[in-house]
Parts: sequence; structure tokens; C-alpha cells
Amino acid sequence: MSSSVLSVRLSDEERALLEAASTQARTNVSDFVRRKAIEAAELEVLERRIVTIPAEDWARFEAWAAKPARAVPALKELFAKPPTWRK
Repeated sequence: MSSSVLSVRLSDEERALLEAASTQARTNVSDFVRRKAIEAAELEVLERRIVTIPAEDWARFEAWAAKPARAVPALKELFAKPPTWRK
């Protein structure tokens, strides 16, 4: 796996905050920033509200959406359990 360097400008106060947070997390600043940046990026991508379907794939999407629902035993089992916050 290749890697590259990402340079970010910070104020002294921002740097101090990151150093304090990384110390609390028992890691170095680089690993802390990388982990938190990846977490934030994943959330940003997952929360995307608009999905674009290319025109050439639209008929295939409609065919998929028109299929009848199918039972998923694991989901049925999960739904039957009480939520963890009610235990």
C-alpha cells in the first residue's frame, strides 16, 4: 500500500489541542489526525443525500426497484429482539 503526505496549516492553539487530544487517546498526532479525518470523511460520504444514477443504468435500477421484497431471516430475527436500550 502506498502512502502520501498531507500538509495542513494550524494555529498554535489548534496544534496544542490536537497534541492534547492525541495524548489522551494514547497515540501520536499524525495517527490521531489521520484516524479522525478518515472517520469524518466516512460520515460525510455516508450522509450524502443525493444519489446520481447514470441514464444508461436507469432501466436496470427501475427493474431492481420493481422486484418484490424478499425475506431476510437475519433481519427478521433482529427485529424480533428488544432494543438494547430497553433491557
